[in-house]
Amino acid sequence: MIFGAPGSGKGTQSDKLIEKYGLNHISTGDVLRAEIKKGTELGRTAQQYIDQGQLIPDDLMVSILASVYDAFGRSHKGVIFDGFPRTIPQAEALKLMLSERGDKVAAMLELDVPEDELMKRLLLRGQQSGRADDNEETIKKRLVVYHSQTQPLIEWYAKEGIHYHIDGLGDLDRIFSDICKVIDGI
Repeated sequence: MIFGAPGSGKGTQSDKLIEKYGLNHISTGDVLRAEIKKGTELGRTAQQYIDQGQLIPDDLMVSILASVYDAFGRSHKGVIFDGFPRTIPQAEALKLMLSERGDKVAAMLELDVPEDELMKRLLLRGQQSGRADDNEETIKKRLVVYHSQTQPLIEWYAKEGIHYHIDGLGDLDRIFSDICKVIDGI
């Protein structure tokens, strides 16, 4: 699992991991944006939460992720969860969902980036990509939600013995190398 605040580099590092290790990738953000673009009921519901800078309800996210995960089949090399879980109840639900399939989370990789850098990255991403949720007001809400609801996961996964802190500031290749050292040691 790749973990960090919005703008910490989860998507960038996930792409590099997919290329190197042949892993599958589940980005809750990408899954939700696809549903929004298609105009599905899920997409419309998700958009309401996103517009408020809020998290999608747990039962809805776990159902979506289980469906995507199951679509990879049993012979996959592994899956990167990007953007999920974001709360301890979600972590518990993910652990249960995976254990029901005979699988488990092998590592929680925390990309740690200072908040001022996150703001710069997200505003730039919004200018470049046109992502509507990358504006200053929504970013501030997302960071408040992150700090209050998702940061406790660091301690939860540390207790599980699978938390790994990665300095997410600096050279992309150095960050990726640090991540690979963790994965290669598992």
